[in-house]
Amino acid sequence: MQTKIPVTAVFDIGKTHKKLLVFDERYHIVMEEIVVFDEITDDDGFPCEDLDVLVHWMMTHFQQLKASPVYQLRAVNFTTYGASLVYIDATGKRVAPLYNYRKSYPDDLLKTFREYTGNAAFVQDTCSPLMGHLNAGMQLFWFKNRKPHLYAQVAKVLHFPQYLSFLLTGRKVAEMTQVGCHSAMWDFHKQQYHTWLNAEGLLDKLCTLTPGDTAMPVQNELTGEWIVIGTGLHDSSAAMIPYLQCFTEPFMILSTGTWSISLNPFNSRLPDAEALANGGLSYLTYQGKPVRVSMLFAGNDHEQQVQRIAHHFQIPADFYKTVDADPVLLDQCWKEEAGGGAILGYSGATTPCIFGQRALGAFKTPGTAYHRLMLDMALQQGASSRQVLTDGQVRRIYVDGGFSNNLLFMTLLARIFPQQEVLAAAMNQGTALGAALVLHRHWNRLPVPSSLIRLKKIPGQKAGAGPAAVI
Repeated sequence: MQTKIPVTAVFDIGKTHKKLLVFDERYHIVMEEIVVFDEITDDDGFPCEDLDVLVHWMMTHFQQLKASPVYQLRAVNFTTYGASLVYIDATGKRVAPLYNYRKSYPDDLLKTFREYTGNAAFVQDTCSPLMGHLNAGMQLFWFKNRKPHLYAQVAKVLHFPQYLSFLLTGRKVAEMTQVGCHSAMWDFHKQQYHTWLNAEGLLDKLCTLTPGDTAMPVQNELTGEWIVIGTGLHDSSAAMIPYLQCFTEPFMILSTGTWSISLNPFNSRLPDAEALANGGLSYLTYQGKPVRVSMLFAGNDHEQQVQRIAHHFQIPADFYKTVDADPVLLDQCWKEEAGGGAILGYSGATTPCIFGQRALGAFKTPGTAYHRLMLDMALQQGASSRQVLTDGQVRRIYVDGGFSNNLLFMTLLARIFPQQEVLAAAMNQGTALGAALVLHRHWNRLPVPSSLIRLKKIPGQKAGAGPAAVI
């Protein structure tokens, strides 16, 4: 009889792409599926996740893996986007849609929340700029006040990944990285749920907080073997874990996608009021330690501006994929910005870059316009990332996600950070890999490999002082 391959499975749920990644003990991907589900609308007619379809897909694959003749399923974990809550009744049944964090927040309720919490001091306590539904706590406040007939049925409130874990274990928990990502629920100074939750009568709806490396065993009824189930993690926090496994010298991660998130795991200082007003905040690691973070809605901004350029020049919206970095154009744009010193129009996480105010008639070609856009975006990213680089220790910046493959952006970023070495980092599904690694000690008999991350230098960049070898 063929010996089964021990594996761990991770359900990695993004806003668009839903992934199942199955890793062997050396963290090679042995199975992968990526799907896209159509959104539905919530009870207000706003687009939201079709959670029924998602759960059916997940449970089907879980059952298939348990019955696999090839793989021995030893562990399962989850990672999802943040700011998403699932409301369940006493029987564990959902009582409401999975509301979209992009849903607009009522002005009157935002005013009430600000008056209620005291705003400035509250923002500093929770390291959470008030961003409406992007704050899970504000989302819960909205739900209680705007959906009282549904709220009356709620027994427990679960963050999105913990709901997926609950479906497999029956255990209701909260987890550090979800509560610690701009939730407006956690008091970073007192290291506990903020007092406003208790004052509002919400605390008894929340679950006991647990570290993100907690594992809960369930038995495979088909084989009698035990499978450890993770609590699930916030996606950006999960993506940080492989770096911490591979590198020990201080570094910053720039994780790019719809949001560009700068994370400095070596800076635990909490942001001040100015930083908080400009997209700075703190996350919690899966062990509950603060990590300095700044957020920028850069991927969304890039998409909007690329479409604007494409419409102006009457060309396909993917034109930018064939735009090569032109040194002459780069130098010209750079000189126009006096050496890249000007950070124009930057005042927060969701502020569009200055390119949106530029007249496209000033550009002769799409390539020229795109070079200008990328400089504007890189300068804005520099302003955002500098918020987490306050102690001078970091010598390397690792960029992963979509922009790491954009040579134009990477070249500009290297110019903006001449004191650091900017490297494109690639790994096999880094977010899912982080969620797998956090359960390593619970199931894996082998040591964590040292070569999980592949690094690529930017052509022409001077080598930085970072000690880790470029793979």
